[in-house]
Amino acid sequence: MEAAAAAKAPDASLLRFTDGTARLFMRHGDDPVEQVVPMVSSTTRSIFTRTAIIRILVGWGAVAALMLAAPLLEPPVPTPLLIGALAVIIAVILVCAFGVVHEAEHLARRLGDPYGSLVLTLSIVLIEVVLISAVMLGPGEHATIARDSVMAVSMIILNGVIGLSLLVGGLKHGSLRHNRTGTSAYLAMIIVLTSLAFALPALIGVDGSYTTGQEIPIIVLSLGLYAFFLIRQMGAQAGDFTEVDPRLFAPAEKSDGGASSGVDAPAPRQPITAILAEHRTEVLLRLGVLVITVLPIVLLAHDMATLLDDGLGRAGAPIALSGILIAMIVFLPETITTLRAALAGEAQRVGNLCHGALVSTVGLTIPAVLLIGLFTGQTVTLAESPSNLLLLGVTLLLSVTTFATKKLTAMHGAAHLAVFAVYGLVVFS
Repeated sequence: MEAAAAAKAPDASLLRFTDGTARLFMRHGDDPVEQVVPMVSSTTRSIFTRTAIIRILVGWGAVAALMLAAPLLEPPVPTPLLIGALAVIIAVILVCAFGVVHEAEHLARRLGDPYGSLVLTLSIVLIEVVLISAVMLGPGEHATIARDSVMAVSMIILNGVIGLSLLVGGLKHGSLRHNRTGTSAYLAMIIVLTSLAFALPALIGVDGSYTTGQEIPIIVLSLGLYAFFLIRQMGAQAGDFTEVDPRLFAPAEKSDGGASSGVDAPAPRQPITAILAEHRTEVLLRLGVLVITVLPIVLLAHDMATLLDDGLGRAGAPIALSGILIAMIVFLPETITTLRAALAGEAQRVGNLCHGALVSTVGLTIPAVLLIGLFTGQTVTLAESPSNLLLLGVTLLLSVTTFATKKLTAMHGAAHLAVFAVYGLVVFS
């Protein structure tokens, strides 16, 4: 009996710990049977670090403090208090932004592109869409808020962020290589969606707005196209949004058996379903921390709009600058992540973050505000001014030209930054 009991007892030497997981090997006949016991506490500790908890507390503490101090921040706010409040809000946003970047990079490494980039993009874009919708449903008239917000985001992403990323990446690496099929798909979506949003209302609408009979097909078309894009991006065409194989651009191996290029083949990736099954707890926890950390950024950026309007009004700056600054702050985590990807030479990830964010922004915001307009009877003005339409056309043409080439260089980045500077000139005009 004792011998039988000893035979059933697992050998302590067969207990192994790997990546926070206890793996217990029990012999069954000649083949070992692996029983995996997830060490959830270890995974949780690795995610909810002291720094992560401090960032969350600082972010939500600032949101609560801003709500309590709302009566003191009603315009006109004394200048010292205005400057101090803006400085504190921006500092808190920076603290939270680096937390978002930290989680996004862990998810990107775990899930791989395009899934890792898509998590960060959708987290920020969906919250921004909800905020714009909340403003639309609030008191007052906000006929142009969607147009102004999406236009600002378009210029910031396509010219500001991409321009700076290509500049720093090109200066460090000489040139960057991207997956042209995936980038072409992004740009095709952006051209169609921005045309539906900004150009078509000026041609067939009334006073820059779609009629009720026009809004319904535009909503269906925009949502249907965006949904089809997401399905293809996460399914059959996922490979079009991954980094290119470096062997495609390496010198061929000499026929006489000489030295090869030395470029190794990229490691084969697991299917996304296998990754989620194996690392489900980690992915869900990191996704939760990312959302909890990004929410204060968007809420603080939205609440500081009143303070910015007051401050810019005193400085004599154009009020439209407030919307641009808010958009820049909301997309700050994505901007930081994009710049780090460019410095690492990950050109396709730059495109996934930037182009993917804009496709999601236009594809979700425009249908959302049109639906709100239909149900509330509000007028939604989408048609842009001739100067902004010209800038948008130049930006799209420049983007197609830039990403049609195999090599992205610092010169491409400088061209995009020049257009962004012109956009700033138009705003101040």
